[in-house]
Amino acid sequence: MNRTSLVGLLAMGMLVSVGCASKNYTRQQTTPLINKTNELDDLTAKNSRDIKDVDARAQAAIQQVQAKAADVDTKAQAAGKQADDAQTLANTATKRVDVLSNTVANLDNYRPVAETSVLFGFDKDNLTKKDKEALDQLANEIPNAKGYIIAVEGGTDSVGSSEYNYDLSERRANSVIQYLASQHNVPAHKIYLIGLGKDKPVDSNKSSSGRAKNRRVDVRLMTNTQGENAPTQQQQPSASTTPPPGTN
Repeated sequence: MNRTSLVGLLAMGMLVSVGCASKNYTRQQTTPLINKTNELDDLTAKNSRDIKDVDARAQAAIQQVQAKAADVDTKAQAAGKQADDAQTLANTATKRVDVLSNTVANLDNYRPVAETSVLFGFDKDNLTKKDKEALDQLANEIPNAKGYIIAVEGGTDSVGSSEYNYDLSERRANSVIQYLASQHNVPAHKIYLIGLGKDKPVDSNKSSSGRAKNRRVDVRLMTNTQGENAPTQQQQPSASTTPPPGTN
């Protein structure tokens, strides 16, 4: 081997040795960086999961608070409606008292010349044959009464709400008015209608017989004339002194 070849081999060996050393150095330098990057990726992923978990719990808490707020608002609205209903009922009762007071004041100038009562079945507002006969008998006195009016007072027993019974008492009184108007040509302006509901019982509501007597309409023919031709009859027989059959 000549000198030139030996020098070339030595140079090549040095290059190989330098290349291996460089690779080892690079590997030693980059491996910690790669490991650190992987740790950061894991930490980022964990933070993302934690953030999502916190957000989910926060959203659930917000929805729970909103649900409770909605429930409170619903209860408040319900309470407000109950208060409004109570006020409406109180206003209605006050109005009925005022109407009754005005009617009584107007009736002070009148005296009854004939009267009768008709009874109704439970929760009924229709007239029976016996009721109509009693109204016919009272209506026969109308031609003899000058300056007359007819007071019609409807009543109920104590079963049911006040508002329902006011309506029921008016329906019963209207049945009487419609019969007098259609069968005896009594003009509407001659009639005073008062629906008293269960506010003016004539008997105790603790017994079935007492409740039956309270399901009634009292009808009074009244006049403001004191002449000699005014009728002297003070009271017509009641349409019924016992509860209608089938009532409770």
